[in-house]
Amino acid sequence: MHMNSIYKRMTKPEREVADYLKERNLRWEFEFPVFVYNENQIPRLFLPDFYIPQLGLFIEVCGSKKFDYEYRQKIYEKNGIPVVFLHYYKQRAKWKSFLAKRVAEIEQYRKSEAKKLAKFHDS
Repeated sequence: MHMNSIYKRMTKPEREVADYLKERNLRWEFEFPVFVYNENQIPRLFLPDFYIPQLGLFIEVCGSKKFDYEYRQKIYEKNGIPVVFLHYYKQRAKWKSFLAKRVAEIEQYRKSEAKKLAKFHDS
């Protein structure tokens, strides 16, 4: 699909995030399908706004409080899928620093988990 047609499907906040990621040389996939199990173990397909392959994580741009993002967040966590929820409507001035902070936290967690594996291997 041509990039312009993807941008036409995006909301204004999603376009801002897409441009920001592009400025940072981070390739992204828009609405990349993610297979999850819901709270009743029923398979579902979610489409988070962005997938960043270099980071192995997803970004959900929360545009309004009308959508149940808390439910989505619980399902992603239950399935072990790293997703940063950008509550754009609450954080218009600070979403970039929030995104950077959350990515750093996820990377720190991954490093600590990798160290556990390395310690086990060295034993």
